[in-house]
Amino acid sequence: MLYPGEQEDVQMRAKSGDRVVTHGRTVGRHDRTAEVVEVLGEDGAPPYRVRTEDGHETVLSPGPDTVVEHRDEPR
Repeated sequence: MLYPGEQEDVQMRAKSGDRVVTHGRTVGRHDRTAEVVEVLGEDGAPPYRVRTEDGHETVLSPGPDTVVEHRDEPR
């Protein structure tokens, strides 16, 4: 049971090939998408090595404004 103001503890999980979408937090900021190249955490947990649309690779420790779109889910 959750009390008012509490949030369910939901763990982010991803696998190679999934997409991560970081939503723009201010007006005029677009969502940023990247493909998960490698999962560096245990059991699909962050951090992730990702490749952005322009080919840049970086390590991402996603925040609460980021969601995972699994490769096998319809978009």
